[in-house]
Amino acid sequence: MNSKLIIVDNRGGKSRVVSEGQQPSNAFSSVPGFDPAVIWGTAAAPPLPWDRIDVAAASSSVMPDAGGTRLWKVTFPPDSVMASPGFDPAQAGAEYSQRLPGLIEHFEADNPGMHTTPTIDYDIVLEGEITLELDDGKMIELKQGDVVVQFGTRHAWRNRGEKPATLIFVLIGASPPAS
Repeated sequence: MNSKLIIVDNRGGKSRVVSEGQQPSNAFSSVPGFDPAVIWGTAAAPPLPWDRIDVAAASSSVMPDAGGTRLWKVTFPPDSVMASPGFDPAQAGAEYSQRLPGLIEHFEADNPGMHTTPTIDYDIVLEGEITLELDDGKMIELKQGDVVVQFGTRHAWRNRGEKPATLIFVLIGASPPAS
């Protein structure tokens, strides 16, 4: 699906379209159907009028700093993709490291998919169905239109169905807990 990304600002006190194009894609070759695209990002306390900076595009990390934001659109293929005979976990891990710097470091090597990020997340299911797994093993079934708000929780996303699921994530960088 070629969805639009339209940027509108208020320079001079009047709303206007600054740019219009296609939403970015970050489709993985090692995990067919997986597309974790960062759409936009802001720094902490961004100025108005807009300073014309997409912090996500200029950053070496896909994760926001404290107070910053990231807007993601992620399509998850069915989990069966990772169970197929041709799936290469090492190749997928290398692609994750290359394409998702800053996020991959929050994943647990001994528990695939589980991760904890220093963010407050607003998660919205756009299409399909997906399961949110929490650290106590609780599985929460989500469908189109469902919303989850997370506060730095340990979790994993599982697509136990047969069709892709697409979610929007708004990540707000938070201060990690004191040790």
